[in-house]
Amino acid sequence: MGSELAEILDAAAAGRLPAPDGGTTVVPQPGDRDAGVIAFTAHSVVFTDEDPRWVRGTLAVLDCDRLAAALHPRFLAALLERTGRSMDTIDLLTVASPLAGAPPLQLNELTDAAHPRVTRARQHRDDIRVWAADGGVVILGRGVAGRWEAAIEVDEGRREEGLGRALARAARYLVPTGQPVWAQQAAGNARSVRAFQAAGFRPVGAEALLLDR
Repeated sequence: MGSELAEILDAAAAGRLPAPDGGTTVVPQPGDRDAGVIAFTAHSVVFTDEDPRWVRGTLAVLDCDRLAAALHPRFLAALLERTGRSMDTIDLLTVASPLAGAPPLQLNELTDAAHPRVTRARQHRDDIRVWAADGGVVILGRGVAGRWEAAIEVDEGRREEGLGRALARAARYLVPTGQPVWAQQAAGNARSVRAFQAAGFRPVGAEALLLDR
């Protein structure tokens, strides 16, 4: 993927997380679109083109547990104000290895999807591909630092049937050979968290993405 953040993500996908030393790593943004914070166990990574001295100075004056400082609302608010960006929520960040063969779910690739989830995905990802199943869709695209990211949508009338888990697992077959696939779930969306973990996605941290207005 070719950036300092990409190297950190590649290592995390392989199970090599940053040392839990209570520190904060500040790296440049991998591109104009993506800035934010990833909190691993007892170590955070801030990816921004702002001055690293400002980042560290702002973190240092927070009256909070240093292990939580990079995702503290006061730091995120300061970073949002300084960058002029916005954000939605703090997500659980998960990753899974690819699976060989065809997904055990009937899917049809859509070449011109107008689904609202697809429209939203294009704001955050490149190289979007979309597959439809009976009752849902699975979306793949390149997101932060070029990583492959998956998102799913299940029709309201098809929930609680295991379709979300099947769609999330299908993403592991659809991702290019040898590439890990990442997914974010809002921490409060327990249904989505359960579906992705049942599909083999393992939690590696929490992520706050700053959106370019």
